[in-house]
Amino acid sequence: MASSGYVRSLTGLRAVAALLVVGAHAAFWTGRYTADLAGEAFSRLEIGVPIFFALSGFLLFRPWLQAAAGTRELPSSRTYLWHRARRILPAYWIAVVATYVIYLFRDDAGETGLGWSGFVRNMTLTQIYGTGHLHTGLTQTWSLAVEATFYLLLPVLGWFLVVVVCRRHWHPIRLAAALVALAAITPLWTAVTHHTDITFTARLWLPGFIAWFAGGMLLALASVTVRRCNPYGMGLAALYFLLLACTPLAGEATIVPADATEAVTKSVLYLLFAMSLMAPLVIGDRPGPLGRLCSSPPLVWLGEISYELFLVHLVVMEFVVDMLGYRTFQGSTVGVFVVTVAFSVPIAWALHRTLLRVVPSGPRRERRPMAAVRRDEVVADGVPDLGAPAPSRVD
Repeated sequence: MASSGYVRSLTGLRAVAALLVVGAHAAFWTGRYTADLAGEAFSRLEIGVPIFFALSGFLLFRPWLQAAAGTRELPSSRTYLWHRARRILPAYWIAVVATYVIYLFRDDAGETGLGWSGFVRNMTLTQIYGTGHLHTGLTQTWSLAVEATFYLLLPVLGWFLVVVVCRRHWHPIRLAAALVALAAITPLWTAVTHHTDITFTARLWLPGFIAWFAGGMLLALASVTVRRCNPYGMGLAALYFLLLACTPLAGEATIVPADATEAVTKSVLYLLFAMSLMAPLVIGDRPGPLGRLCSSPPLVWLGEISYELFLVHLVVMEFVVDMLGYRTFQGSTVGVFVVTVAFSVPIAWALHRTLLRVVPSGPRRERRPMAAVRRDEVVADGVPDLGAPAPSRVD
């Protein structure tokens, strides 16, 4: 697949994931999380979260994959962390400050995440460590707190995989085994958090979701070691895993069910769904219908502002519910979704464009960029050629 199409389809997939998250919240606030098949299906719109996590694992791991292949030095942690902070924090801090200011004038400000302690927790992405810190208008940012922990861990993890596991040589089987072992942390952590007295919020910490990031990292490895992927077969597999996740096997309507077995089942099904969905976009040169859809200009454009959309949509949704005259857990899910997107997109676009102009660029990028490679570019000794240019920014 050409580099440009490769980047565009993943950007468009971010738009799909963001819209799924908005849909999940619209369904929740209109009372559609009912104890039937329809309610299960609406609640599973949260599946946008594992897509986001797998995308992060895929895109951010690639510089270390290059280092494992011997085509570049280990990435600079300073440069990597600066670009992560530059991309994530300015928009996030603006959203947090704006939300706290807005809720100073709302009667239904809720009972959690308030005061200076709550503000500091949310500003530092530590709101998931302990109870009572998730602000009413920022509850969706629990996943961003998980992402931030992954960002901090990745340089250490990447160094371990390159230097210790691969010993600075190209060993795809060792890498794959190590990444599978990394994914196995999630079911183990789920068992620990469900069967011990550790704080309830520990279920929302990185170990509980590391498998979704590891799935993206495995896809990064597969993108340079596997030549072909049937987009229609993968599409059917993704649909199958999604339908299974809509059954009682995956537990109640919450990201981490109370039953440990159901929690592990849901995590695995979400992982398999996200990997099946992404695989045709990153392996081989047949992206299929989803790849073409995600490469379309509207979805690529929306994907560019998907992070800002994610940040602002929940506060906007609360105003939309009031504007439409709906009571809590009543109203039209489609109506709330459409109006929320309609109001959120211009705000997200304005925030995105403003920050592009005012946030300093910081350290120069290394001369050897990340790669978006063709799967047939392999040198004689079996080491993938990871030298083609790739996206200038990853989210």
